[in-house]
Formats: sequence, C-alpha cells, structure tokens
Amino acid sequence: MKGYKVIFPERWKFNKNVADSFDDMLERSIPQYDIMRNAVTDLAIKYVKPKTDIVDLGASKGEAVNPLVSKFGAWNRFILVEKSETMLKECKKRFKGYIDVNVMSVQSLDLRKEFPYCNASVILSVLTLMFIPINYRQNILTSCYESLIDGSAFIMVEKVLGNSAKIDAMMIDLYHNKKVNSGYSPESIERKALSLEGVLVPLTTRWNEMLLHEAGFKYVDCFWRWMNFAGWIAIK
Repeated sequence: MKGYKVIFPERWKFNKNVADSFDDMLERSIPQYDIMRNAVTDLAIKYVKPKTDIVDLGASKGEAVNPLVSKFGAWNRFILVEKSETMLKECKKRFKGYIDVNVMSVQSLDLRKEFPYCNASVILSVLTLMFIPINYRQNILTSCYESLIDGSAFIMVEKVLGNSAKIDAMMIDLYHNKKVNSGYSPESIERKALSLEGVLVPLTTRWNEMLLHEAGFKYVDCFWRWMNFAGWIAIK
C-alpha cells in the first residue's frame, strides 16, 4: 500500500549479541535442556577411546564438549569446528590452555565445503545441521561415518518437524507456550520465528534417521525427545 513501508525482521545471525547470551538463551528456549546435555555427555563417555579424536561440529562456545575435555584431558585430542567468528573467539578464549599444548584444535570450517581430518571415537553435532541447507547434510553425515573408527558413536541433536502438518502445528504451539512461561513475550517469539525462516530448516525424525542409515551407520536410536526437539546416537 502506498505510503507504508513493510519492515521484515533481520535474518538470524550468530553475532556478538547472540554469543553473549547464547547459553542462557538455549536454557530458556529448549525444554529439558539440562537433561539433553547430560544425556549427550553420558553417551559420549561410553564411546570415548584413548588416543582418538573427539570432534564437536558447530561447537559454539564449547558447552557440549567441555565435560569431555574435563574428564579425558590429555588422553585425547579435541577438534572443535565453528563457522561463526564470534563463537570461534569465545572457544579459543575458553580453551586457550588446551590449545597451547596442542590437545585441542579450534577450526574455522564451512562444513558444506570441507570436513576436519580426524580419527574419531566420538563426533558431536548438537543443534548444528538444522542450520545447514538440506542438500549438504547427507555428505556431512557420510563424512562423519567415514571419520569414525569402528564401533564408535555419532551423537546428534536437532530441531524436528512433526510427521503431519497438524501434529507439527500442535507441537510448535506447545513449544511457544513453554517459551512464554520462560519469560519470552509472544511478540519476541514471533520475531524470532520470522528471523529464522530459511536459516533454520528442520526435518522429520524419519528423514533424519534415513540420512543416518544412508551414511552407513549400522545402529541408530533416538535417546531423547521433547516435542519438536530430538537426539540420536548412531553407531558405526
């Protein structure tokens, strides 16, 4: 309409403002966040083997890998992959001591184009692949499979779609109610959803599992789920 200017929300970016509030934002936004984090750690511990790599894809500020660094220390080598320059700086600052003694490598990689060279017993991907275009995900999962030693684990957590539009809408509605109860306003929830359109692209649980099997994983199981969030362990 003439005389009016439509203002669209800015697309979601992992900038400094996001990095500063990232951990608090995840805890307030994701139901059962602590349960999910603890489950990822407990499962990873079962599969870590001495003198192998532990890899975190989309490491952000290193929250997922930090318990493993504390437990296994110099017995393993840690490879953290992160595309956001802001998050990379946070990771390098947090783990400076480990980086200085060559126990850890923090790498700026675009997983659409390259994958870290590693000999891994555990690879983590926590809320990462959903930010990568769908057409690249199969190749990334295949690279995960090929980079693991036999009997090792890939642990993945993703936001997911319901298996029907009706069920998906119900889960999203319940999720948004949970965010309101956590202190977010309906307006901020709507702005966030609009800013993530085309940036965060979830798949159904079945589609995620199909991609994991297609990559070569023999055993795939869902270890955690709350509505439209889910976590899997896949064994080579």
